[in-house]
Amino acid sequence: MTGVDRGLGSAPDDDAAELVAQLKELAGADPADVRQVVAEVLAALDRVAGGALREHLPEAIRVDAGLGGPAHAPH
Repeated sequence: MTGVDRGLGSAPDDDAAELVAQLKELAGADPADVRQVVAEVLAALDRVAGGALREHLPEAIRVDAGLGGPAHAPH
């Protein structure tokens, strides 16, 4: 497993607080680097969600993240 090793007792609020702290640390970085990180995170979340996340994102964010248009579920 990569990243921070979370124990079984880790609460969602603790995870959220850690993520917020990491994002705040990124805020002082180069804005282009921050945009790239956010785009990669959104793309990864969209893959995990089977393409469903992009349907909930504004078009400008989808384009920035390289997600294009809404995903279409196979019939």
